[in-house]
Amino acid sequence: MLDLKNRQHPLNLPSPFTVVVIAPLRDDWASAAELIRRIDQTVSQNLAALQVLLVDDGSLLPSNAEDFSGPHSAVTKVSILRLRRNLGHQRAIAIGLSYVQQNIPCDAVLVMDADGEDTAEGVAQLSKAFADLNGSKAVFAERTRRSESLSFRVFYKVYKFLHFCLTGNRVRVGNFSILPASHLNPLIVMSELWNHYAAAVFRSSLPLTMIPIPRGTRIAGASRMNFVALVTHGLSAISVFADVVGVRLLILCLLGSFLAMICILSVVAVKFFTHSAIPGWATYASGTLVIILIQILTIATSFTFFMLSNRANLGFVPIRDYSFFAESTTVLYPAAPREQAGQ
Repeated sequence: MLDLKNRQHPLNLPSPFTVVVIAPLRDDWASAAELIRRIDQTVSQNLAALQVLLVDDGSLLPSNAEDFSGPHSAVTKVSILRLRRNLGHQRAIAIGLSYVQQNIPCDAVLVMDADGEDTAEGVAQLSKAFADLNGSKAVFAERTRRSESLSFRVFYKVYKFLHFCLTGNRVRVGNFSILPASHLNPLIVMSELWNHYAAAVFRSSLPLTMIPIPRGTRIAGASRMNFVALVTHGLSAISVFADVVGVRLLILCLLGSFLAMICILSVVAVKFFTHSAIPGWATYASGTLVIILIQILTIATSFTFFMLSNRANLGFVPIRDYSFFAESTTVLYPAAPREQAGQ
């Protein structure tokens, strides 16, 4: 049986309280090193003591330990958790959260990107808001402005509209957030965490709040995110609410079949119970409506069985399965003494 290590986390936070920063990356070592320096300069060491866990999501380029050598004040430790293969940001976060819950005692966990779009100033704001709430709630960064292209913003608005229609939840946040360590226990047994971190937190109904934080710009390099990756990311968020989406689509299918039935009955009633002439296209329209009705009923039936089968299946459980993907950990800061480094 898995030991979930139920640690006690009193709401009366120590000063400074300990925070583990989880930052997934792939080859963004220069950005990560600069971001850590900025965080160390921005966050008061009297407020929080930070340990940074860089989740290496299948990087092709090696890290340079000298880039992370410090000295630092608020940042007490920088480590790399290497994954066996590239899994994508969301799954790297799920593995990072599971690893922290099992191996690193702390008061809070802060999740962010390592490329600079989640800013050091934002880390300070999240930490301050978390302390003001006495560690009782998760705090998410609500985006106040975006720096992407016009086409991206247009498609993003379309996605937000579809997400709201399908799930009933508005998209207002990304990964950038800070969680009480006690929130990890329910999250790491949620299969939904494997698909999308923020959506899983919202789905969990854990207490949370949001504060406005503007999005920054990349420190170095170019983003690997393309249109296909963005669509996949959006669908992953929607998949967390698969049962809600299924029920809404089922209701929509039933409404569609009801309307098709009314139209068919109307044509039949005019044909047999009135003296009004039925134009030739009415026969073709009735046949088309019958085909549409059969298709809608087939879709509705498929949705029903799909939802029922999904509720009976146990998918990926992060706390149980994360170790299959975690390869090794390396401490970059503080560096080991020279006489021990070669041993």
